[in-house]
Amino acid sequence: MLNFETESVSAQEKATQQPTWWKEAIVYQIYPRSFKDSDGDGIGDLKGIISKLDYLKSLGIDAVWLNPIFSSPNDDNGYDISDYRNIMKEFGTMNDFDALLKGLHQRNIKLVLDMVLNHSSDEHEWFKQAKQSRTNPYRNYYHWWPEEKGKPTPRYSFFDVNNDAWKYDATTKSYYLHYFSQKQPDLNWENEKLRKEVYDMMKFWLDKGIDGLRMDAFQYVSKDTTWKKYPEGYEKNIIQYYGMGPNLHPYLKEMNKEVLRKYNVMTVAEGAGSTLEDAHALVDEDRQELNMAYHFEIMDIGNDPKGYLLTDLKKAFTKWEISFADKGWLAIFLANHDVPRMVSKYGNDSPEFRAASSKLLTTLIMTMRGTPFYFNGDELGMSNIKFDQISDYRDIATINAYQNAALKKENLDAFMAKQQFISRDNTRTPIQWDNTANAGFSTGTPWIKVNPNYQTVNVAAEEKDPNSILSYFKKVVALRKATPTLIYGRYQVHDMENPNVHCYTRSHVNEKMLVLLNFSSKEINYQIDEKINTAASVLAINNYAEAMAIKNNNIKLLPWQAVVYKLKKH
Repeated sequence: MLNFETESVSAQEKATQQPTWWKEAIVYQIYPRSFKDSDGDGIGDLKGIISKLDYLKSLGIDAVWLNPIFSSPNDDNGYDISDYRNIMKEFGTMNDFDALLKGLHQRNIKLVLDMVLNHSSDEHEWFKQAKQSRTNPYRNYYHWWPEEKGKPTPRYSFFDVNNDAWKYDATTKSYYLHYFSQKQPDLNWENEKLRKEVYDMMKFWLDKGIDGLRMDAFQYVSKDTTWKKYPEGYEKNIIQYYGMGPNLHPYLKEMNKEVLRKYNVMTVAEGAGSTLEDAHALVDEDRQELNMAYHFEIMDIGNDPKGYLLTDLKKAFTKWEISFADKGWLAIFLANHDVPRMVSKYGNDSPEFRAASSKLLTTLIMTMRGTPFYFNGDELGMSNIKFDQISDYRDIATINAYQNAALKKENLDAFMAKQQFISRDNTRTPIQWDNTANAGFSTGTPWIKVNPNYQTVNVAAEEKDPNSILSYFKKVVALRKATPTLIYGRYQVHDMENPNVHCYTRSHVNEKMLVLLNFSSKEINYQIDEKINTAASVLAINNYAEAMAIKNNNIKLLPWQAVVYKLKKH
């Protein structure tokens, strides 16, 4: 852990700057199904990850976040759990998990598990029991609506073909609630017995020695069980109605007391409500709930294939940074398993600019305050696969949305064009290890197609190239870990309305860093704010081979160029 003096700052800011392992960590997200297959069945597994532990170590990352590995029928690729205390058969055994955890710890890499606690699988024993009768002891582990009360109050489902969150069960003549797919019934957190079962399960994994928990969709667990009717169109602002329910904070405080505070772990809230106040209420230290917010405002930018405005991105980053400057802590990310590839969404994935723009986006993530979360494959510059046939897709969200569009007789060509840009399967294609068959991912038929660009975009090729995206990733990781200013330093944005260049500084103790990012495919002569003293600037990192010099606070920035300078702080 880094050691350094603290500036003369407020007590609150001192608390924010207090050295903590999960603030200094760089988290690498692994989608196990697509990482590495060890047995030729076309599905990534735990032994496959174990075989690549030295690769993970070579990246310089500090923690691995694994998407769900628990037993599951895979209606939603593991986010439908049928046994929280066992490993998915396709992924391996508990012995494999123990070996993976040991191997990571031997390499000083921590492990964060994905906890899916808003819903289970309909194949979980709890739900099988709950469906047997209305008086079954497990009945109240889920939300039910008896048919004699008539049709249930409408609720929106994210994955259902008809977006209907109520599914009729003929055996007990009742409807059950499912915010996601019909095979993902929502757990009833109002039930104290259910909560105790969940806490005991969390302790099971924490006692094994895992280092963190990422709470999937947790902001949805507390329901308004009066089931009042929501206004028409509420689904367009769903977080306002589904997120941060009436008992969410009491549940989190209970969880913290019963489980979390007994372990030195990182706890991440997926989703952070609909306001800054909501996010602070989840993660501020004095709240004693969770310790890191993983908000989606950045993810909501750039979802139109026509592009996005850099000013919107800058304003969103800056809004959250200012709010969390003195209190709370954020996750910083531009990609995960639920969104397109980073370079395809925020950069330029054409052959000419894929490498430069990928490096620029990595620079942004690694030079902001907050804990960087980095999705596997982005260190190679992997891009969207852009399927043109619905039969190629595996994601339930895309498949059901296609069926919904077909039922409504919508333009399916337009639908498919948008999915080529936005579908979650774009980011779930197998990791590209080398230029052999199936990119070295599997000796069998991969569960989803491999991106054809694996012939040139792969680990083996990039490890040999000192100017590759992978080599740059390792350099910028090393820079962040060696520079306390990039972790804890104050953030100041400059030239906010510039449509092409993101310019900001990070300041801490007697050090100041200047970050310049050209988010365009053209060369720009950029005039740096006169308030920034660049007279004694020293180049810290550059994503081009050409060294860029600052003269009279002016610099030439090449297309998608990223440069970081160390400045003298007065």
